[in-house]
Amino acid sequence: MKTRFYGALLTAAVLLTSPACTASHDSTSSESKADGGGTRTVRPVAGCGANSWTDPAELSPTRTPARCEPGTPAPAPLHELRKLTIATGTLSAEYVAPLQVALDKGEFKKEGLDVTLKVLPTPDSLPLLARGDIDALWAAPEAAVMNGVRGGFDIRWVAANFSPDPKSKSGLWVRLKDGETGDQVKMAGRRMGTMIGKGSVIAYPMEKALEGHGGGLDEIQYQQLGSADVLTALQNGGVDSAWLLDPVWRRVDGEPGYAFLGGQPLGEPLGGMLYGPGLLNDDVDAGVALLRAYIRTVNTYFAADYKSDATFVTYLAKLLKTDEAILRSTPSLRMDWEIRSGTTDRLQAAYTSQGVAEGEPLPESKTVNRTLYEEAVGHHP
Repeated sequence: MKTRFYGALLTAAVLLTSPACTASHDSTSSESKADGGGTRTVRPVAGCGANSWTDPAELSPTRTPARCEPGTPAPAPLHELRKLTIATGTLSAEYVAPLQVALDKGEFKKEGLDVTLKVLPTPDSLPLLARGDIDALWAAPEAAVMNGVRGGFDIRWVAANFSPDPKSKSGLWVRLKDGETGDQVKMAGRRMGTMIGKGSVIAYPMEKALEGHGGGLDEIQYQQLGSADVLTALQNGGVDSAWLLDPVWRRVDGEPGYAFLGGQPLGEPLGGMLYGPGLLNDDVDAGVALLRAYIRTVNTYFAADYKSDATFVTYLAKLLKTDEAILRSTPSLRMDWEIRSGTTDRLQAAYTSQGVAEGEPLPESKTVNRTLYEEAVGHHP
């Protein structure tokens, strides 16, 4: 690890052998490698058939996310209770809902995991994750993550979170100036509010949104704001534009003076679960168990249009401490644990355009590890 980089980042802010495991698999097995280099046995998982895995190279916006049957993959509790801490930038955003539900419904406990969700900004979380003070990070492969890996941090993106519904307007919103329309917006020089600031994964879709609006990633002024402050700053003029997530964008949708310029690519998740060396190498069983609980939660509660269930929406709004009417007014996210091929390549290209990438782009082998979620659903590529 490079000491200078580490200091700068700080400043910037085996087989699962329990009876429950063997009972949930049949006798056919194959092998894969964990990051630590050890050989692990991957066995087919009941309830997770052909639809539980899709080719990472499939980038179609109409791609159907992988799914197992509800309630699967079945729990395979660890022999000893394992306490894990997952850092997240917020607990109220809809994309955090699977973690909140998994915690509330006891899905982590079924795996022998005592999970704590802790609110921490990504820059603060990275050094903690790298040295094992926290176990996982629910975020995205931001520029700070890529630079951290380049500087020696043993961190990988191990599972995705969601892609938007085609009807969603989660993305880049702008306050229109006099005489402007949504089709004629000059973005160069405008201030943009984001939770991450410069170097966020939204750089990739934002670059596409800016192409037709007279601005580039290097021509935007970035202002980092708390999750609760982004919308307020856009509404009161503190920033000229903002990246608004579901369901926040509904508060400006249809209001005069605002325009939606574009959002996240359909079918391509840009964030999810990041692991440090502990779950990648030292305790892979716990790493697989955590993803198994997450995947089971998606299959059980978020498999399709979860907002068609009025009772569940009421429950979710209470759990996330958000306005039920606003939550109900946006389409369901397409929860998706799989990581697409080339996503971190495209993200790093955008970071380079912003001038926040340090050094040469990293190959996907240094940024992504799909083997843990593949083991959880019993797939051997």
